[in-house]
Amino acid sequence: MRCSFEQIRKAKNYLKIGANEQLIDNLPTEDMVTREKYKKQIEPWLSAALQSEHLSILLGAGLTTSVCYSAGVKSSSMATADFGTFSSKINKYADKAAKNIGRGSANIEDQIRTAYSLLAGYQIDGNQSAENLGKIIDSVLQKFSDSILASEYNIEAAKTRDRTQYEEALGLLESFLFTFASRTATRDRTHIFTTNYDRFIEYGCDLAGIKILDRFWGKIQPRFEESASTIDYYYRSPDTKNEFRYAEGVVRLTKLHGSVDWYEDNGIVYRDALRFGAKHVSLPSGKSYKDHLMIYPNSMKSVETAFYPYAELFRDFSTAICRPNSTIFTFGYGFGDTHINKIIKEMLSIPSTHLVIISFSVDERLIHFLKSSNMAQITVLAGQEFGSIDSLVKYYLPKAATDVITETASRLLDNRKEYTDMLQEGEKTDE
Repeated sequence: MRCSFEQIRKAKNYLKIGANEQLIDNLPTEDMVTREKYKKQIEPWLSAALQSEHLSILLGAGLTTSVCYSAGVKSSSMATADFGTFSSKINKYADKAAKNIGRGSANIEDQIRTAYSLLAGYQIDGNQSAENLGKIIDSVLQKFSDSILASEYNIEAAKTRDRTQYEEALGLLESFLFTFASRTATRDRTHIFTTNYDRFIEYGCDLAGIKILDRFWGKIQPRFEESASTIDYYYRSPDTKNEFRYAEGVVRLTKLHGSVDWYEDNGIVYRDALRFGAKHVSLPSGKSYKDHLMIYPNSMKSVETAFYPYAELFRDFSTAICRPNSTIFTFGYGFGDTHINKIIKEMLSIPSTHLVIISFSVDERLIHFLKSSNMAQITVLAGQEFGSIDSLVKYYLPKAATDVITETASRLLDNRKEYTDMLQEGEKTDE
C-alpha cells in the first residue's frame, strides 16, 4: 500500500520497510504478540542496515528528551529568550526565517542566530546599539548554557532520588549506543553526529565502555585539531610479535553545532573539564559567553557554517555519509536544519546509500523532507511505539553485532538442521 503524505502525518505510528508501508493507529502496549510480529519485520532489516560498509547516525534533541523522560526528569528547554528592547525586531525576523524553511515558529536558536546577524550589522554601521545588544546576547547565552546543563544536572539528581529509574534510563542509553558501536572492528568505524550541545552521548559511551575518537587531543586541555585524524585504537595480539588488531567498541563523534564545554581562546578551540551534572559553565577569566562559548545555533544558510571550526565539522559530515554503500540512521532529529538536510539529500543522490529515520512523531518538517526525497532509499519508523527509546531498545533494535555467541549458536543450529534434514532424506531413500 502506498500511503499519502497526509495519511503519514496523521497516523499515530508509521512503518516503512522497503516497499512495504503500514499505518498503525492502535497498538496496545501490552500486546506482545503484535509487537513480536512487527519485530520480525523490523529487526532483520535494521540488522542488515547496520552492516553497511559505512555507517553513521545523526542524533538530535529527541535523544536527550527521551532519556530524561525515561528517568522522570525535565530536559532542557528551547523556549524563546527575552532580548529586551531588541526582542520585537529579532522575533519578527526569526519567525519569518523559521517559516520560510518549514520549521514553524522560531525557537531560541533562531533568535540567537538572528541576534548575531543584527549585531554584525550594528558593528558594520558603527551603531551605538552594538554594545547594548552584545551584552544582552552574552546574558542570553549564559542562561541558555545553564538550561542545557540543567538536563545533565537533573539526570545526576535522579541518581539519588530514584536510583532504579535512573539506572533503567541510562541503561537504555547505553544499549542504544552500543548497538551502533558494536560493529566488527575491521569495518569502518560508526560515526556519530549530533546537533546537541549537551554531553549525554559522551556520558552514555563512558558508561557503556565505548571509546570515542574526535578532533580533540590532549588530557588537561584538549584542543581542536584542524586536520581530520586517522588515529584509531589497536591492541597487540599476545601470541604474536608484531601483529596488531583493531579494538572493538570504538566510534567517531562529531558535534556539528558545538558543545557546552567548548570555548575559544586566541583562535584555538579547547574542551573544558566540565563535570557532568555541573550547574554553570565557567569560562576562563575575562572571557565572554558571546565571543568564546562555542555553541553554534542552527543556521538557515549553508554559507553561515563557513566559520572555524564548524566548516571542518560539516566537512566531516559530508565526507562520512556521501559515499557509496553508506547508511545513516537519524534519531530525535527533526529535519529542521536546512544545511544538514542538504547534505543528506546529496548523499541520497548516490543509488547505493540508505537513510533510516526513527522519529517520535511526523510533522511538517519531516513531511517536507520526505516529499523531496527518493522514498525507495528511506526506511521510516515513526510514532510513539517505534520512536520511543524505551520500546525501540527493548523490542525492535537489533542486539549488538559483536554478540559472537548468539551468532555462532544460530549458525550451529542452522547447520544441524541441514544435517538432520539430510539424514531424514537418506532414510526415506533407503525405505
